[in-house]
Amino acid sequence: MNLVFFAHPTFLSHQSMPRFAKMLADGMAERGHTTEIWSPGAVFYKLPAVPFVRKWLGYIDQYLVFPGEIRRRIKQLPSDTLFVFTDQALGPWVPTVADRPHVIHCHDFLALRSALGELPENPTGWTGKQYQKLIRRGFSRGKHFISVSNKTKEDLHRYLPERPPSSDVVYNGFHQPFFPVDKDEARSKFGKRVNLDLTSGYILHVGGNLWYKNRLGVIEIYNAWRSKTPHALPLLMIGEAPTEELVSIQKKSPYAKDIYWLSNVEDQFVRLAYSGASVFLFPSLGEGFGWPIAEAMASGSPVITTGEAPMSEVAGNAAFLIPRRPGDEAGASEWATDAASQLTKILNLSIGERENIVATGLENAKRFNTQEAMDKIEKIYFKIVSNKT
Repeated sequence: MNLVFFAHPTFLSHQSMPRFAKMLADGMAERGHTTEIWSPGAVFYKLPAVPFVRKWLGYIDQYLVFPGEIRRRIKQLPSDTLFVFTDQALGPWVPTVADRPHVIHCHDFLALRSALGELPENPTGWTGKQYQKLIRRGFSRGKHFISVSNKTKEDLHRYLPERPPSSDVVYNGFHQPFFPVDKDEARSKFGKRVNLDLTSGYILHVGGNLWYKNRLGVIEIYNAWRSKTPHALPLLMIGEAPTEELVSIQKKSPYAKDIYWLSNVEDQFVRLAYSGASVFLFPSLGEGFGWPIAEAMASGSPVITTGEAPMSEVAGNAAFLIPRRPGDEAGASEWATDAASQLTKILNLSIGERENIVATGLENAKRFNTQEAMDKIEKIYFKIVSNKT
């Protein structure tokens, strides 16, 4: 096959989506297919301007300049070329190839749901709503879709004007190897990396500052747990540096000295952190997939996560599930107390009970195999090209 992968522009400094596009392109190239990655260049974006203006200059590059480039370049390609949109957020480009074989990979619809008022935790301004309308109008011209979870597929079908000719679900595969490391060894090595004594264990969270990662909720659960236990395990928060609001919330905690923000942690040490954790805490408000859940399980850590799709979909029967954090203060306080009880339950497991939970998690994580995912995607690509629709 001749495959063209559309990706987000490199000048936006995204990480996960360009990595996904590269994984697809490299995986298909290894299978003998001809691959290219197309993305907008920085023409207007590189002009001197303040950040707010530069953002709009970037939109000119993406939605005025680049579509013209696409129309010129596709004239040189075979008619059976498959155009692959690596993210549904690239929807504004879909009309340029809507009449040629194409497929759209869908990750999550949190931004669109927010713009439609479905997620009150993340209110969207007027310009954001218009931007999501543009994206939706674009991907609605698509005919073939691959979603990373059944939840994402369900959301997709709610937003399309009619059921598409094909719509499949293919779970992501791990981008790197995750496997259990001896708990004591992992704690020792990771502790040296972050200059902490972790020999007695710790509670772990991995995630960034995006609203749906619910770092606030992690701290609330930790505070509730500490208030009812004589134990003093630290809380380690791996990810980007916290916002000023999060730092303020930490400082107000009676246990602030035991809450650690760990940024710029190398991948090999994140893997060790998972293996050494007493429990992995991931009370997300929403995901497209929920990678850290699978990563923690594959590394041998018990997991607490939200009992809503897709988190529950990824967790299978291998995690301890808690409700989604409510938006009101009183409800959030009760939620944190109930979640803290689950935390206590895991930390009090016998050796045998913990081993059973870990074994169930390891088995569940086998579902997320990269080669199997690529095989499924390749078959879908072949089917679309053979139908030439």
